[in-house]
Amino acid sequence: MIGLFNDSYPPIIDGVALTVQNYAHWLHVKRQPVCVVTVKTPEAAGEETAFPIYRYTSAPLPMRKPFRFGLPVVDIPFRRTIDAVPFALVHAHCPFSSGHVALRIARRLRIPLVATFHSKYRDDFARAVHSRSIAQWMVKQVIHFYEQADEVWIPQPAVEATIRAYGYKGQVTVIGNGTDLSAAGADIDRLRQQAREALHIPGHLPALLFIGQHIWEKNTRLIVDALALLDDVPFRMFFIGTGYAARELQELTARYGLADKVSFLGVILDREQLKRYYAAADLFLFPSLYDNAPLVVREAAAMHTPALLLKDSTASEIIDDNHNGFLSAHSREAFAGRIRDLLKSPETLRQAGLHASGTIARSWESVADEVIDRYAHLIARYAAQR
Repeated sequence: MIGLFNDSYPPIIDGVALTVQNYAHWLHVKRQPVCVVTVKTPEAAGEETAFPIYRYTSAPLPMRKPFRFGLPVVDIPFRRTIDAVPFALVHAHCPFSSGHVALRIARRLRIPLVATFHSKYRDDFARAVHSRSIAQWMVKQVIHFYEQADEVWIPQPAVEATIRAYGYKGQVTVIGNGTDLSAAGADIDRLRQQAREALHIPGHLPALLFIGQHIWEKNTRLIVDALALLDDVPFRMFFIGTGYAARELQELTARYGLADKVSFLGVILDREQLKRYYAAADLFLFPSLYDNAPLVVREAAAMHTPALLLKDSTASEIIDDNHNGFLSAHSREAFAGRIRDLLKSPETLRQAGLHASGTIARSWESVADEVIDRYAHLIARYAAQR
């Protein structure tokens, strides 16, 4: 049994949760015994899946709704259940409660532990504790966790700089992320037209899109600040997601007089509906300095929608400016200027979207093939050492 461990999983949605969900789906499709270990949440009651999901007690996480604080230590029935699972390898996708469950199992069964470094945890710690020294101590605990793994994976090469800056000195392996969206074989112009009609977006009106957590760490304010400089430019902007900054973002939008141009749609779980928004958009806006390897940029690319990111951000590593996406300096004026110029050139956007689909989008099925091969080698290596 392969165990995938993470502190979020649908119906709690973020990039890592979707990664784990797609790992589990494709491992199961390819006849690999797999299960997911994650937090218990009220919304997940009665869920039915093709593979086991083991959930443990959790509590709401203040300021980060809908995320949860895992409490596996106090969940005795969970511990009895999980200790009976015949794991051959455990894969932790975060270094917190679920990661430590994976570590305990790996030590007890003497099996391999893979740990993927997905996020810039220092930013989260700094916002939560308001103390540099405490945040740094927390970072050290995270790195100590990764030091105990047999392999540490990162989702793209630029992420190595982050984990090195945190103090990790061991080897890392790059295993890229994929996307479950695809426009392969479709007439993309017709698909875009159909999506716009379904979403009631006039064909002549440029559409801009952001999908992700509505938190300041993702530089969401820069988007609204930049849009405020485009008062002479017609557009529709869609924000999809939620987060602690959602209300303030909406209030800021209203103060700028953008309420008739900007829509906040909340969380959309229907992947087909999300696909329509990606397809309908002319440009995906993602100025985050917080993200390492955001799935949403790959999802946009799969639907031939190019993204605008910030120069020198970790996430921008996959962007070749003016070829498969676009880069901007980190200021509201520069970001607004790039949006303005790009909306004047629909053909530039169309060509970048075409190149993005060919260079950025990758199927989760192909990722799963690579993952299965890595798992098999690691399990065999462990067996040979016994």
